[in-house]
Amino acid sequence: MKASSFSNAIPARHEVACHLGLTRREFLRTTAGLALGSTLTTASPFVYGEAAAKKRKVIVITFGGGARDQETFAPDGQQNIPHMLQELAPQSSFFTQVMNQGILGHYVATASLATGVYETLNNFSAVPPEHPTVFEYFRKDLNRPSSSAWVVAPSNGFNRIGESDYRSYGPGLGAKVILPKHLLSAATSGSTDYNHLLHDNYETPLYAPQIGGGEFELQQMERILKLSVDDFMAHARTVSSPDELSVYVAKRLMQQESPNLLWITMHDIDIAHSGAYSLYVDAIRRTDRLCAELWKVVQAEPEYAGNTTMFILPDFGRDADEDAGGNGFQHHRTGDAASRTTWMLTLGAGVRPGMVYDRPLQSIDLVPTLGAIMGFSPKLSQGVPIHELL
Repeated sequence: MKASSFSNAIPARHEVACHLGLTRREFLRTTAGLALGSTLTTASPFVYGEAAAKKRKVIVITFGGGARDQETFAPDGQQNIPHMLQELAPQSSFFTQVMNQGILGHYVATASLATGVYETLNNFSAVPPEHPTVFEYFRKDLNRPSSSAWVVAPSNGFNRIGESDYRSYGPGLGAKVILPKHLLSAATSGSTDYNHLLHDNYETPLYAPQIGGGEFELQQMERILKLSVDDFMAHARTVSSPDELSVYVAKRLMQQESPNLLWITMHDIDIAHSGAYSLYVDAIRRTDRLCAELWKVVQAEPEYAGNTTMFILPDFGRDADEDAGGNGFQHHRTGDAASRTTWMLTLGAGVRPGMVYDRPLQSIDLVPTLGAIMGFSPKLSQGVPIHELL
């Protein structure tokens, strides 16, 4: 691309991103009844103090795999997210324009969300993030035990997401990571009955990370989750997707360990890479339902009710239909505005309900915001706290 055409592309991308944000704002105002929020906000609804900080819980759900507005917030897509629109959005502060300026691969993008830095690692390498994760900041700064921070990830490729190898942080200070697919594989010895749950990567089917262990992890499941292998297997037979299995495990984790910081990556939507539009839409509907289910669990669990803030956001979007260099819903290769402009829904403790904000944010702003909420300092993060939530 010539220098002049490249310089012209940046304003064009910005204009498209603004248009997407404004469209989402108007849609939420008319459909979900949200009010336009001002950057000049009133005092934070958060209850501060040492006792409140110790009880505070945060759950982050990545609406993984990327979902476009055509299938979600556009008028034709609203039927696919009924729980988000009718149940969650009215209770939330919704941010319409969250930009991802990094690499559009699911592991590397999730690592960027978790570190507050646009990571540059190989998306298909079993390596840890290069910068300290939110879990390490949280545990080190607040002297929290390992049981206080957990990740539940359906893809085995996320097995290194819990902690970095950054000097002075790293091993021993991160989150415990549960991989339900790995547990299922160890319990079934690769039974073909579970192939629909064990498929690990739709973007690059040849990629299959080698993860050791098996029996030890199954023993941990029984000890920590109080869940027998037979019960786990019985539930796996009743679900149709890896994300459903992950949410089942996350619920058990909340009941048994009640972590203060719980991160759940959804991945079903990534089936779009297979080219099957109907499966992609089904995955959006399922993710919408599972997010609402998790919020109901928060309200029902005494350790979480009333003191939990939940964040729901995609890692990035997908290609626009009109981009000649892309593949529409199937991929996220062009780096166009549709691929990079996402959203974030926040609800629960400290959140002003029924508000919509359309100023541009970056996805790496999540970690500094969590730091400000929970009382730790993400020193190496390159984002900034979202003041509307503080």
